[in-house]
This record gives sequence, structure tokens and C-alpha cells, in this order.
Amino acid sequence: MKIKLIAVDMDGTFLDDNKQYDKERFMAQYAALRDKGIKFVVASGNQYYQLISFFPDIRHDIAFVAENGALVYDRDERLWHGELSRDNYLKVLDTLAAFDGVNFVACGLESAYVREGTPEAFMALMAKHYHRLKPVTNLRDIDDVIFKFSLNLPDAEIPALVNQLHHSLDGIVKPVTSGFGFVDLIIPGAHKASGLQRLLDRWHITAQECVAVGDSGNDVEMLRLVGYPFAMANAASEVKDVARYETTSNNQAGVLRIIDQVLNGEGPFR
Repeated sequence: MKIKLIAVDMDGTFLDDNKQYDKERFMAQYAALRDKGIKFVVASGNQYYQLISFFPDIRHDIAFVAENGALVYDRDERLWHGELSRDNYLKVLDTLAAFDGVNFVACGLESAYVREGTPEAFMALMAKHYHRLKPVTNLRDIDDVIFKFSLNLPDAEIPALVNQLHHSLDGIVKPVTSGFGFVDLIIPGAHKASGLQRLLDRWHITAQECVAVGDSGNDVEMLRLVGYPFAMANAASEVKDVARYETTSNNQAGVLRIIDQVLNGEGPFR
């Protein structure tokens, strides 16, 4: 089957542990993908404004499923965004306020927002993922479309928190793990697979003609959607359980290896 699209997660997948990738190698691959009419999609839990910074030369030519599917761009056109109702937004704020010591970011169309006085270490960490990050006095007074929350906490504390949020915010937001201590609260149904499907519908591409690559819990729906799901060697066990194929780790350029296989008709693409 001819491959028509490759969708990749970023942290722990396309990027190595230093948040870098082999740009010279990838740009040569991208030129070959474009010549063959194969779409390249970035599908990440991170902010759109952060994601485009990794692809300055081609950001106007590729698509982005950002914020775990809550924001979708085709080239420079904003195709779709999710939106929490005012009541649901306030319900999430009130629920999170009950958890002592849990810091979080509210993610919106124009910026991400954090409470003034939030610990500097958390601010520095989140600034790596949110290039637009604004401290505000009161998160209840934000004038923006909010579609996601992002939390960061020690890995050992994540299962208990996720379990509690599943119950207290059922039907309002769904907690998903993004790796590296991150938990995102996403609008139910607004995940990477739904964002990718919007692009497939627009381009008249079937899911069976697509490759997707990921490493964390927020990639599971996307991997279930496509015909060629790949897990990184460093992926979580739940990701490896749903992926049909596996590649080398993010520090061994596993995604670029897959792209070479697609271009050369090797591996499962024979």
C-alpha cells in the first residue's frame, strides 16, 4: 500500500533527550517525502507556537496537531480548535485547587496561562513547552478560548492523581499522560487521533495509508487509528501494546529510520 502521510509525536519520539533532531538528514528526507506527495504531520501535546519553532524552514508547508488534538493547523490555516465551556473551565479550576502542591498551566488559543507566584522551577519547565506563557493574577479572569490543562508532577504521584481526576472530572476533561511527568487534561474526544482525522478528511486520505509514531499514553488513540502504528523503543508499555511495529529509540533517530524505510520501500513498506 502506498503511504500518503507520516504523523510523529515530538518529545521522546522525534526529538532526542536534548530536544534536538538531525536537521540536515530530516530536511533531505522531507524534500523526498514532498516529491512523493507524502504529507508530514507533527502531532504533539505541546503548544503550537513551540512546535513551529522546530521547523522554521517548513512550518508554512506542514500540518500540526497541537495541544493533544485541541488545535489543528494545515500549513498556516487554523483548521479547528476545541473549547471548554465557561462552567466546565471553572469546574476544572476548582477541582485542581483542591490538590495541594499541584502546579498547572491553562492552555488557550492566544497563550498558556499560569498563576502569579507559581514556583520558578515549574515556570522554567513549562516555558520549554509553551513559548507563549503568561502569568496572571486570577485564572478565572482569562479572556481566551481554553481547551486544555497541563500538569507536571513526580511520576510516582501520577496514577493516584489521574484516578481521582477520572472520577471528579468525568465527562468534562480526560487525563492523559504525556511522559516526563506531564499529565494533560483534554476535552473528551479531542485527542491526537481526532485531530489527525480532520486532516485526513480534508486531504481524502484513509487511515490505512498512514504511519504514526509515538511513545506515551497520549499517542495511543492515534496509533490505533492508522494502518502503520510504530512505538519507539523507549515507549511506555501501553504504547507498545497497541503498536504493530517498533523502531529504535528517540536517541537513535528512530523516526528518521522509519522515514528512510518508507522512502526506500523497506521493512513493512515493501
